[in-house]
Amino acid sequence: MQLLTVVGARPQFIKAAAVSRAIAATQGSDRPIVEQILHTGQHFDAAMSDQFFAELGIPQPAFHLGIGGGSHGANTGRMLEAIERRCWMNGPMRCWCTATPTPPWPGPWPAASSRSR
Repeated sequence: MQLLTVVGARPQFIKAAAVSRAIAATQGSDRPIVEQILHTGQHFDAAMSDQFFAELGIPQPAFHLGIGGGSHGANTGRMLEAIERRCWMNGPMRCWCTATPTPPWPGPWPAASSRSR
């Protein structure tokens, strides 16, 4: 199974660390999960992002949208468009994201419209 993990801010990084460890434990099983992390870029400063990935042992993002700065509405729209495009390019997959400073639906909503779950 392919899983797209959508993160963008520190609280999500902490939650993603626990999930990524559980996903890593599936490797070598008869039902491995292949995780791809998509970073929206909400927290783009090294102290607010890179440091958390390194200290928590989170795999580096496969995709980085670089969406940071700007209005709440503009960022949400850019996230919807970019995540949907990524889901269409990667084919069917599962998608999860946690509550964020920006509404949580920019992750699963485009995944649903692209036949992912």
